[in-house]
Amino acid sequence: MDAHRSTYTETQLRNAALVMAPERLGAMHQNRISFVRSLVRKMATKNWCVTKHEWQLCPQGYGHVIYQLSTPTQVYHLVVFCDEIADEERNDRVIAEKWDVTFALVDGEVDVELLEQLRANVPLQEAGRNPNKVLVLARANKSVRVFEHIVSTLAQGQQPQPNELAEVGYILRTTAVYGNGKFGIADFKLLETNPDFNQSFSAQMCAVYMLREFSLDWVHYLAEQKGGDKAVALHKGLQRYLGVGNATGLGMAPYLINHPCIVDQWMTSRERAIAEVLALPCDDKLTQQLRDLLSKAILHLEQVITINEQQDSLNQLAITDVTQLIDHLPQVMATHSHWRDVVKQAESMSLEAQEILMSCLLELYPTVVDEFENQMNTSEALSAPSGKTVQQLRQLLSDKYQWAIEADYSLAENNYWFWYRSQDKEEPRLGVRGEEAGEDRELPLDIGRQANQLFHALEGYTAETSVAEFLLQCPQYRAITRRVWTLGNRAMGDIQMNVLRQDALPMHLLRCKLAIFGATKFDPRSDRWVRVTFFQGAPLLDEIRDPDHGDTWLFPTMPSSQEINRAEPQKIKGGLTS
Repeated sequence: MDAHRSTYTETQLRNAALVMAPERLGAMHQNRISFVRSLVRKMATKNWCVTKHEWQLCPQGYGHVIYQLSTPTQVYHLVVFCDEIADEERNDRVIAEKWDVTFALVDGEVDVELLEQLRANVPLQEAGRNPNKVLVLARANKSVRVFEHIVSTLAQGQQPQPNELAEVGYILRTTAVYGNGKFGIADFKLLETNPDFNQSFSAQMCAVYMLREFSLDWVHYLAEQKGGDKAVALHKGLQRYLGVGNATGLGMAPYLINHPCIVDQWMTSRERAIAEVLALPCDDKLTQQLRDLLSKAILHLEQVITINEQQDSLNQLAITDVTQLIDHLPQVMATHSHWRDVVKQAESMSLEAQEILMSCLLELYPTVVDEFENQMNTSEALSAPSGKTVQQLRQLLSDKYQWAIEADYSLAENNYWFWYRSQDKEEPRLGVRGEEAGEDRELPLDIGRQANQLFHALEGYTAETSVAEFLLQCPQYRAITRRVWTLGNRAMGDIQMNVLRQDALPMHLLRCKLAIFGATKFDPRSDRWVRVTFFQGAPLLDEIRDPDHGDTWLFPTMPSSQEINRAEPQKIKGGLTS
């Protein structure tokens, strides 16, 4: 542990009203304890090993591939199926029924019988049924333009154009990555005692990381098939730059509302790490490292290409703010004794820039921050107060749910949307109240409205009335009472967002969860879905223990043309670089 480790306690965490505001959640970036970063560190420290176990692709690249993952305690296999589909069948939406790639992460060995079962069901995705040896079920589509550009140029003995890759940032993009008991696969309960995957979403992240390796092996294999001895391997820097894309829509948003204790735990762990760092004195020895990280963040944003004008404007504003911070950094550090004072001064910057600074500061103190990656799990139990009075419940609502109480739900703008599940795919959707069908199937995601109604219902009871008596007379408030009492007594509590409000942006919820996962390159395609990239800049599987690449990939950037041109071309052998 760092010698300067503070005793910064939970009472000194940043205010939940600041942290859990939707606009700030919608500006979050990857950090050291994001799930992808934690996974790669674990793979390195625990000496996990991934090998290509079986490669059964035809010269056109269709068939199946199996990778073996060996850990100190277990063996797993990633089974990947590659199928030929027509261009018009390639669709990122949940209504799609065919994909370029479908895959499953399997616990244990894969014999012939299991492989046949997987072959019959994994490509069907939701329509299939898989054994509970399957930990993760997922699918992905090619970025056809990038895929074909890489294969054709490598086959000719050349490197692809960096600008072509920068526009997308991946070869494959996932459209769904299922875990936790979906469609017959293993429930997370089965993994709680598994030392490899006992952290939230770690199995899913591992499957995606291995898919990234497959995507590189796949283009190398096809380049060799097409170009023979003339084919060369993709430059290592370009390989690292290419992650796995992901298209995420409204389906992700309800998770953050339906699992409030988990979200609180994620955010609280991050805030505790931040609190530890902000309590430390500014260290002149870290000035250059901080400048380098901030400069890398600027280059990263400059290389992010998005069609969303608002996101592009936010990126440009962040670039301006961070550039000014770098210019004044020596003066700022000279006039402030602790990092919390630096962050306080930076509050005049945009939220995007503030969150960039926060991620960079966390990066400076790995021995302080990394321990919090093991504090992401928690109980989801919601408990009603025992022996408490109406006055105590009202006080808690006043203290922690002011954002909900102060809203006037008699106004149409505060009840504009309703959330429901589509009948065909059981996916969350938004409808306009009073105008669109589905209101009779509204999902109870209106936490702000429910808390507001509870607060006003309590006004009809004396302060000394017990909560138990109130709930006996008004049982319709049991669920929201359990929620507000539980979350109101946690550090961060509920996300402070009225999701029914006309100007509410579900994108803030998507960005928050994706940043916690460790996504980069946020590219909103509308106000309801976004494309991001996972493991962009991450080390290749044979580099995870390399100090130059293993844990240095915050704000990934494209290698320069000079760096690419200086490198000696590598030949390809068996779909892999030699």
